[in-house]
Amino acid sequence: MKIQFCGAASGVTGSCHLITTEKHKILLDCGQFQGGKAMEAMNFEDFPFDPAEIDCVVLSHAHIDHCGRIPLLVKRGFKNKIYCTDATADLLEVMLKDSGYIHEKEAEWKNRKAERAGKPLVEPLYTYNDALDSLKYIKPVLYDQLIELCDDVEVVFNDAGHILGSAIIELWIKENGNVSKLVFSGDLGVAGRPILRDPTVIKKADYLIVESTYGNRLHPQNSSSIEELIKIVLKTIQRGGTVVIPSFAVGRTQELIYQFNRFYQDNSAYRKQLENLIVYIDSPMATTATEVFRKNAQVFDEETKAYILKGDNPLDFKNLRFTRSTEESMFLNMDKHPKVIISASGMCEAGRIRHHLKHNLWNPKTSIIFVGYQAEGTLGRLIVDGEKDITLFGETVHVNAEIYNLEGFSGHADRDGLISWIGGFTEKPKEIFLVHGEQQVKYDFAKTIKEELGYDATVVEGTSEFDLKNHKVVNREDAYREAMDSDNLIAVKKRISTIHDELEKILYNTQLAISSDLSPERMAEIGNIVLELEKNSLNLGSAVTKEEETNLEMKPE
Repeated sequence: MKIQFCGAASGVTGSCHLITTEKHKILLDCGQFQGGKAMEAMNFEDFPFDPAEIDCVVLSHAHIDHCGRIPLLVKRGFKNKIYCTDATADLLEVMLKDSGYIHEKEAEWKNRKAERAGKPLVEPLYTYNDALDSLKYIKPVLYDQLIELCDDVEVVFNDAGHILGSAIIELWIKENGNVSKLVFSGDLGVAGRPILRDPTVIKKADYLIVESTYGNRLHPQNSSSIEELIKIVLKTIQRGGTVVIPSFAVGRTQELIYQFNRFYQDNSAYRKQLENLIVYIDSPMATTATEVFRKNAQVFDEETKAYILKGDNPLDFKNLRFTRSTEESMFLNMDKHPKVIISASGMCEAGRIRHHLKHNLWNPKTSIIFVGYQAEGTLGRLIVDGEKDITLFGETVHVNAEIYNLEGFSGHADRDGLISWIGGFTEKPKEIFLVHGEQQVKYDFAKTIKEELGYDATVVEGTSEFDLKNHKVVNREDAYREAMDSDNLIAVKKRISTIHDELEKILYNTQLAISSDLSPERMAEIGNIVLELEKNSLNLGSAVTKEEETNLEMKPE
């Protein structure tokens, strides 16, 4: 069995892992890369495998960084089943259609600019219809249901507590009469949070692939973030300002609705102050996703079910408004009354939130509250890191608003949550692979795993392939590393030295040719040798340069 990490290997987006057995190829997730232009460009690259050869996709959950390239996978040849939980299947219809629509609109906008500039037109990553076509391959299953994916491979989806329908995946793979168990964490949620159940504790695994988004830091207690949220809201409305909350349409938005429900329903001290404050959900996708949440109450935690049984809808309250039309959204920025605007996207990379930031970032009365992870290269990350001048729609906006980052609302387990979950295994897995985290975070988390649990963990880098049978690692993105052990490095350097000697001889002979009549055939031969040696010198020199750079990076300061 081999595992090839094709995404979320050097960051927190683009989750995609290929499991290859003697008979089958199974893909875990097929997510979109999100971040700056360089990250977005990665979505257009070829998959490091043939989509037509994939036997099935096993999907952990419906966030775009885990499912967003499924329509592209289908567009490029995949025609088999995509397994996920039934709640995830409901959300996928919302997420993928919306994603296809966004890609179409972005391409239209770029092409209008390209036509005016006389530049080539671009194609969208995929279209709304491509997304629609991919949905026919979705195969919904229940939590805790044993499913036969194909000959010799079985799967169970366990509740991950991250978003509605999110799953920890257990795979049993039979090869040569032996059964190996592989566990993929997907994204792990936070224990004790409202609406969803806690992440399922898994007892055994031979091989573990685990996320590490917050692997080197702790969240504040959720209760303290809730208290901070209401304090910020009250302070902002008292000065006549608006609260703008960039929020992921699926997961964080519903939790915020739940918490505002509590403010309006349960706490009389706040009810009077909030009596005239309207909370707007300004995201058509978040609106539809909230409807999906309401229809999937069977997977809610016991506390939320108890509220429902008492007749309280935890995802609704009298001051909650959902806006769908563009006109309604535009009105929010013309209305001067204090309000709360919750809008997607959570990292501020697309959607209506960018318009709300343009109209509010400059205003010192405004508060901007971040409640989810902000990946490197995103607009949200720039604002959280203190950037004072932001470009939105070609206009520079100076940041005068108060900026808050309430990590207690994060849907990802923090360092201690991840350690606690891994500590639930009754014995050490043969291999632990760390994915879905920034590089330094993964190295820090690997160190913590060693210190706390005594387990060694492998930090995945680049598009790497691991042969689990032979314990062999091949980094395809940096293939030169495989050959760059000390003996090979010496051999390569000797080869480069020889090439340099040959080049000197050729240059000497070329100088002789000026004063003596070398035949045209000999001159042509010399020219070909020069070209060949130049090519080899560049290739080998590049490898050595990269190896030397790597060695420098590894040296302590």
